[in-house]
Amino acid sequence: MEYSDGFVSKEHRELARSASESADPLSVSLLQISIHTKSANSPNSPRSPNRTGSSRGSPSKGGPGKCERHSHSPKDGRPKKGGSGGKGTWGGLLDVDDSHSLDPKDPNFDSSEECDHTTVRKSTTDFLEFKKNVTVIVEEYFATDDIVSTANELRELEMSGYHYYFVKKLVSMAMDRDDKEKEMAAVLLSALYADIIDPQQVYRGFCKLVESADDLIVDIPETVDVLALFIARAVVDDMLPPAFLKKQMASLPEDSKGVAVLKRAEKGYLSAPHHAEIIERRWGGGMKKTVEDVKAKIDNLLQEYAVSGDRKEACRCIKDLKVPFFHHEIVKRSLIMAMERKQAEGRLLDLLKEASEEGLINSSQTSKGFGRMIDSVDDLSLDIPNARRILQSLISKAASEGWLCASSLKSLGPTPVKGSLQDDSAKIFKLKAQSIIQEYFLSGDISEVGSCLGSENNAYSAELNAIFIKRLITLAMDRKNREKEMASVLLSSLCFPSDDVVNGFIMLIESADDTALDNPVVVEDLAMFLARAVVDEVLAPRQLEEIGTQFSGPESIGRKVLQMAKSSLKARLSGERILRCWGGGRTGSPGWDIEDVKDKVGRLLEEFESGGDIGEACRCIKELSMPFFHHEVVKKALVAIIEKKNERLWGLLDQCFSSGLITTCQMMKGFGRVAESLDDLALDVPDAEKQFKHYVERATLAGWLDSSFCLSKSGPTKENGAYL
Repeated sequence: MEYSDGFVSKEHRELARSASESADPLSVSLLQISIHTKSANSPNSPRSPNRTGSSRGSPSKGGPGKCERHSHSPKDGRPKKGGSGGKGTWGGLLDVDDSHSLDPKDPNFDSSEECDHTTVRKSTTDFLEFKKNVTVIVEEYFATDDIVSTANELRELEMSGYHYYFVKKLVSMAMDRDDKEKEMAAVLLSALYADIIDPQQVYRGFCKLVESADDLIVDIPETVDVLALFIARAVVDDMLPPAFLKKQMASLPEDSKGVAVLKRAEKGYLSAPHHAEIIERRWGGGMKKTVEDVKAKIDNLLQEYAVSGDRKEACRCIKDLKVPFFHHEIVKRSLIMAMERKQAEGRLLDLLKEASEEGLINSSQTSKGFGRMIDSVDDLSLDIPNARRILQSLISKAASEGWLCASSLKSLGPTPVKGSLQDDSAKIFKLKAQSIIQEYFLSGDISEVGSCLGSENNAYSAELNAIFIKRLITLAMDRKNREKEMASVLLSSLCFPSDDVVNGFIMLIESADDTALDNPVVVEDLAMFLARAVVDEVLAPRQLEEIGTQFSGPESIGRKVLQMAKSSLKARLSGERILRCWGGGRTGSPGWDIEDVKDKVGRLLEEFESGGDIGEACRCIKELSMPFFHHEVVKKALVAIIEKKNERLWGLLDQCFSSGLITTCQMMKGFGRVAESLDDLALDVPDAEKQFKHYVERATLAGWLDSSFCLSKSGPTKENGAYL
């Protein structure tokens, strides 16, 4: 082992250097090794005046001075410098002289020795400077919302090894601010990920955040919820792997706030249905984007790419969409375009391959896109005759190239040799129904729809009616309120059997999971259509329970739809509110006030009494578009019959009931309201009660009233929360 005068050996220097390089810049101070020989003033030095028994003439305890064995000589008999000093010696082991400086002219001079002690000090200074700059950068970003400028400033610092601190600082500062800053922080991280900030630095930054949750909660009481949402957002944006949660949970104490954060992220956010959409919009993000806008942008970028073939530009456009949870739509539309345009198939598959390999579209979204294609292959076969075979070929190519896990997909199944008559009829009818509905949305001609459907009179009419209802509402949900209102009006006008309507809604709810991929508010829309069908008396309230029996799971979409529909129907003035939910008519008018409707009913009955046409009167009643208020027609007509003994009005009621315009329920409600007002009516018509009993008997014989109707004179009833 070699030693130089006053310095440690090279071996010890290497140990000191490796220790300093592996240490954290904030937790280690400058490492110094200073080993000196003991001075004469040290208490343990043999020449120290304080050393026991070292002073002359001081006898030790328990014995006289003459018994002392030490020398009376003033000189210390020990070797000089412990045997390491003096002429011809090299000094003691590990002796270091701090005052000695390195000589660059020394043949054994090593320049790295001079840098050893400054490396740690410099890294500490750099980190402190980085912290100051990061705080300023984040503050400026929150003030300007300029992602490009922030990225440039972070890049100019040239300290990529400390980017984890930027992640931690950005999120922790955003947590203590409004939703606007939280959303800005999430967007910035997504924009800088991989391009500016290395994925490992992002991972480490979130690890630091979770570890410091106990400290953050002191200043930010909502730390558990807010930090959990940031972590969930990072998972949704594909910045953190889902396994991050389990790994961090295993490394933290069970009673720490970090574990609570991770559990909240996993069970409170990432396990919820449609969690990606919910998480992205939690702080207001994505509110300006609609599903249709995103679909249109996807179509545009795919069409441009099919022409130009610029994969780099296409990938940039996909990234700029900032909807990683909706990338399955890109996969689906790319596959459809590849099936429709054989010449573009190679380019489109290359785009999907590159996007998958670069992590732009993750494997889950890729599999979901292919899965949606498998589910819709039968419908695609109507437009693309060999759709099943082509899709199987695309799946094989993707799997062979390694960017699709074919084992995660459902079986495509063999190509059916020949469909049954029922399947063939259904496929043909779906095409016709879609054409009929689209024309109706343009023209608003209900009679034309009725005549077109009348031609479909075959053994499968009940099933085809349900298919038509499903197609009608599905197309309407994907459009504006005008078309939704038109769909409800058409449904109430066609007078389908209630069982067919029930089956149609069951089919709609069963396919709601797929519909939700294109329409995130499918539950709300279906609930409103269902409630509107009850208000329009297309369905009876008891039939809601019949639909509910098909969906027993408490968390099923069917159960949620029914609960929401029932809540809407129980609300005060529910009939009028539900009627006006989409504008209250095909023309978008806000609907009629109750008094206006009563006035219109009175006028149309007067016109009919004076010689009006019965068909015209029925048309006017229908155009009121308030079937839940038809009991007013029954009441006013019956009162006029009793007062004026006009049998024409009885004929009008008979025609309305026969055509299904006025239902039994509305008839019973109208007769019931007359029964309640008999006392007032008797003031003008003394035999009003006798006449009323006569008409009740006639109505019962005609089937207008059922056996449950009674002539009790109870107090005034409420209709939709208001006295009528």
